[in-house]
Amino acid sequence: MKIGFIGLGNIGGKLAGSLLKNKFDITVRDLDKKLNEKFVDLGAKVANSPRELAEKVDLVITCLPSPKICAEVMEAENGVINGLSENKIWLEMSTTDESEVKRLGEKVTSKKAVPLDGPVSGGCHRAATGNIAVFVGGDRHAFEKILPILSVMGRKILYTGDLGSASILKIITNYLASVHLIALGEAWTIAKKSKLDLTKTYKGIAVSSGNSFVHETESQVILNGSYNINFTMDLVLKDTCLFDDLANKLNAPLEISPKIVEIFKDAQKKFGSRAWSSMVVKRMEDLNNINFRSNGFPEELVDSEPEERGYEI
Repeated sequence: MKIGFIGLGNIGGKLAGSLLKNKFDITVRDLDKKLNEKFVDLGAKVANSPRELAEKVDLVITCLPSPKICAEVMEAENGVINGLSENKIWLEMSTTDESEVKRLGEKVTSKKAVPLDGPVSGGCHRAATGNIAVFVGGDRHAFEKILPILSVMGRKILYTGDLGSASILKIITNYLASVHLIALGEAWTIAKKSKLDLTKTYKGIAVSSGNSFVHETESQVILNGSYNINFTMDLVLKDTCLFDDLANKLNAPLEISPKIVEIFKDAQKKFGSRAWSSMVVKRMEDLNNINFRSNGFPEELVDSEPEERGYEI
């Protein structure tokens, strides 16, 4: 199966890299010419437009920063949709709005192609090793057809049901991660002002009922002071807004979600759109005139688990 990959950023570049490492036939496309050149050096081909890419491959994967950008890539005159034909598959791996993936999915279906949404979860460090989780919604037969491809990009692969269901699950998990991160900022504040040993505090939380994936990963780069989680403030704000917008569409009044959006908007205003998202906890450091530094923590996360072939869960 020939694969086209559009979007070679922090996550997309690592997913596409896993495909290359596993000797798949891959054509790439990114607005950053240096990224395209890097992938050519690794053995990939480059398309001059999304349409050309879609014409040449069996599976088109998009992994882009926002629903707006994805719509432009899909619907432009030289976009993906105009390059699709019968039995081709479009896999949307961006974190996006469920209604938007369904809207684009209808246009894909009109070309007799098959739409799937397949967002990933687990952090850039796991995307680099092929150990990230993948959620997939859409036609079950198409999912099974591309499962060998999914199994080199991710380790645990969950088929979620109808098109759009994977995107809903993804924004739920991202929302929970954002809640955990903001709560950690307050937890570290109390630990620091109580003069606890922050390294021992890290270990204590990790073995307790207060533990979370976010603590095990993001707390490390917070304690290091790099905050380098390879995910930026604008992206996490996009994700939290997607969750809050969905709640409003569903007429589901929530209490914590609007506050999470407010806090991340404030952090973005203070530290900038391209600041690492984990810097949201710096609001608490600045407010309390403290820092959360401790020795022995890495500047950037590296996945220490061995790379394994993925499987459906």
